[in-house]
Amino acid sequence: MLTPAEMEILATSFVVAAKALLVLPLAIAAAFALSRPRLPGRLALDGFVHLPMILPPVLVGFLLLMLLGRQGPLGGVLHLAFTQNGAALATAVMIFPLLVRSIRLSFEATDPRLLDAAAMLGAGPWDRFLTVALPLALPGIVAGAVTAFAAAMGEFGAVITFAANIPGVTQTLPLAIYAVLQQPGGEAQAMRLAALSLALALSGLAVAEGFQYWARRRLSR
Repeated sequence: MLTPAEMEILATSFVVAAKALLVLPLAIAAAFALSRPRLPGRLALDGFVHLPMILPPVLVGFLLLMLLGRQGPLGGVLHLAFTQNGAALATAVMIFPLLVRSIRLSFEATDPRLLDAAAMLGAGPWDRFLTVALPLALPGIVAGAVTAFAAAMGEFGAVITFAANIPGVTQTLPLAIYAVLQQPGGEAQAMRLAALSLALALSGLAVAEGFQYWARRRLSR
């Protein structure tokens, strides 16, 4: 049984991860653009999208703090630093490359002849995207979203740097584990939280794999 404090930590983790997934439409757009081999500036866009995957998470959080902190150029307007929405933003930035990569693979696996056939039948670019490319890539999109949600539950470096570790506001599972490890005798509590985090991560991966397996079987009929 989870204690009330653990339930609060779990609820905060779910809310932050769910808010971070609001970046999904932007990830779909970026993935589709990167799946087009003749896109102008494709290399630059690819590098920009994957930058959070290359940089240390703490550095990503620091850059967000410089831009959106109280003294930053946008901080006085948006007020995101040290808030739950700020934690979600930092998490969204970190999971964005993961989302784009998985969705891009789904778009690239689509037979281009289907899009060509739709074009020959008079479908415009938006029609081809909404009625052909997007439905065929949907299993990969859902699987990528589930995997990204599991990854969001475990984001640490960018969140603690940009949103701090505030109980009931920004304290997610990894931040709670870090906090209890700073306390004398906190190892047992840290083990409980770590086991919970591991179970959630494995469950997310299992759900993503199960959905992809179901989708492959359905499309092969």
